[in-house]
Amino acid sequence: MTEQTPLWSPTRAQSDSSEMSRFIAWLAHKGTLPSSLISSHALWQWSVQQPEAFWEAWWQFANVQADTRDDGTQYDMVLRGAERMAPPTAELGPQWFPGARLNFAEHLLQRRDEHAALVCWTEQGLTERVSYAQLARDVARCASRLRAAGVQVGDRVAGWMPNVRETVVAMLAASSVGAVWSSCSPDFGVEGVVDRFGQIEPVVLIVAESYRYAGKTFELLERVAEIVQRLPSLRAVWVVPNRDRRAASGATVTLSELAVPNAQYWTDVMEGDDAHTPATFVRLPFDHPLYILYSSGTTGLPKCIVHGAGGTLLQQLKEHVLHTDLRSSDTIFYFTTCGWMMWNWLIAALAVGSTVVLYDGAPIPPDDPALLWRMAEQERISVFGTSAKYLSALEKLGVKPREVAALSQLRTILSTGSPLSEQSYDFVYRDVKSDVQLCSISGGTDIISCFALGDPTQPVYRGELQMRGLGMAVDVWNAAGESVRNEPGELVCTRPFPSMPVCFWNDEDGAKYSAAYFDHFPGVWRHGDWAEITEHDGLIIHGRSDATLNPGGVRIGTSEIYRQVDTMPEILESVVTEHTPRTPAGADARVVLFVRLQSGVTLNDALIARIQQRIRTATSPHHVPRLVIAVDDIPRTRSGKISELAVRDVIHGREVKNVEALANPESLALYRDRVELVPGY
Repeated sequence: MTEQTPLWSPTRAQSDSSEMSRFIAWLAHKGTLPSSLISSHALWQWSVQQPEAFWEAWWQFANVQADTRDDGTQYDMVLRGAERMAPPTAELGPQWFPGARLNFAEHLLQRRDEHAALVCWTEQGLTERVSYAQLARDVARCASRLRAAGVQVGDRVAGWMPNVRETVVAMLAASSVGAVWSSCSPDFGVEGVVDRFGQIEPVVLIVAESYRYAGKTFELLERVAEIVQRLPSLRAVWVVPNRDRRAASGATVTLSELAVPNAQYWTDVMEGDDAHTPATFVRLPFDHPLYILYSSGTTGLPKCIVHGAGGTLLQQLKEHVLHTDLRSSDTIFYFTTCGWMMWNWLIAALAVGSTVVLYDGAPIPPDDPALLWRMAEQERISVFGTSAKYLSALEKLGVKPREVAALSQLRTILSTGSPLSEQSYDFVYRDVKSDVQLCSISGGTDIISCFALGDPTQPVYRGELQMRGLGMAVDVWNAAGESVRNEPGELVCTRPFPSMPVCFWNDEDGAKYSAAYFDHFPGVWRHGDWAEITEHDGLIIHGRSDATLNPGGVRIGTSEIYRQVDTMPEILESVVTEHTPRTPAGADARVVLFVRLQSGVTLNDALIARIQQRIRTATSPHHVPRLVIAVDDIPRTRSGKISELAVRDVIHGREVKNVEALANPESLALYRDRVELVPGY
């Protein structure tokens, strides 16, 4: 149960002028929406009861650019196969807007003036600004080079790249010619890259010469050589040089010395006198593959999740415009790498005509922990996106953004990656900005979008996500498959939505696809989140349901424990899991909490007692950890999420599959044999 007093409420003027309100008024004017449905939550109810009417209206409101036939139509119907939520194969599943033909990149490049499209930052500060006109020219040139390299519709173009201008250009160019883009960040090792790209057989690979993180430079070319040897499908390799380093030192590297066949520097590839060649876009079917994203891969080879161009466009544009209230005059930033779906989500803001800020580097540089907020001030960022971990870390470090940066333009803060604790809500309104809309949003790689997110017309309550996504039939079910309110259960989606994956790569019979989402509740999407719908019709995410604790048969979301532990100044971060002792037979699972402590703090009996008492008082006796153990590091996936399942496997003596998916796999050794060797356990 969350508190009843809002932390933020829009003014009447803010609500009335929002894109959400404008959409509602537009629907009412057209007679599509009953005039009695004047709230966003009423709009949500209508959107899931009448999904075809909602998505057709959104297509029109968003002015989707698609081929128009002689009879004036752009598609055959809105939805074919609405009853087929769980397809045995992609062809037999629900199909949105069959007959439509469009191009994703075309929508992101509609604006062609000198307004800033991209603003690029690193830990050293601003590096460049790129106008919409220049971006379109860059994309046109890159697209022509892809065609010259033999790239055809449906071919895969892959990027092992930092979050820089060239990555955006390459993605848009691939989309413009009908190729499929896939990327991962340069902190992935060779095995991680090959595990992903090896499955999809790219024909062009775009890589960085090096990248910088936390003040250190990491060279990549030798790893590039090894990767290329293991990707026989490649026809071309384009290497993006480190411009700053070359300008400073004049360093040059001969690619042939590293035995990288068909390799050229990006700057050499893009040379030529065709700067004014217009961009051209191949319009393709609505569900033509646009992206291949990857599951975390902590339980085996990463699943290759294929997302279609039309569904991605409609969904992400809806989230930017209606749920985030993004306008062409806005500047939006999200801290992300190219290995996380939030990168794809961020770049889609170009379709609104907004300025997108790219940042490449550590979110909290060692010598300047408040850098991102000074960047927000300088670039007049209105929408600032980050992770729950980042906000918690700032508070632990004592960083108060309102004291180091003037944030007058900041209107909205977005947070995702893991549940945002109630303490972090307090931190934002106390130490960042008191009149900001704080939106915790939740979705995932599987849907390249969100199931729950912000609402510019309604209040923000402590600990709650404001609303379920429009057009997304999200519910919470108990084990019996019954809809529940004000109690935790499985987050499900009961009807098709446009950004469902087109398919999994190399999954011809759809078996992996169906097993991933539809085995638990046949015909209903089970997302794997342990969630709760509140009396405000908002949502609380308690953690991943596959990591839910079950001591004494009572299901507990891990975020309920994190919310208490995060409030303790002695603790930097923690990971909680459960352990079932080998003896005696039939013993109940027990909650185990691992904590990383502040420098100089010792985990003694008194601190353990305080941790346990805080959890007991604020939650229940079932939540209290049987063991509290200090560790020096906590395993995370490369997108920054704590890997509770990896910890659970290690403490049970099970192999952690595909440790390459972890950013710090060496940390697993800290957990091995730590539980059952505790005296008296």
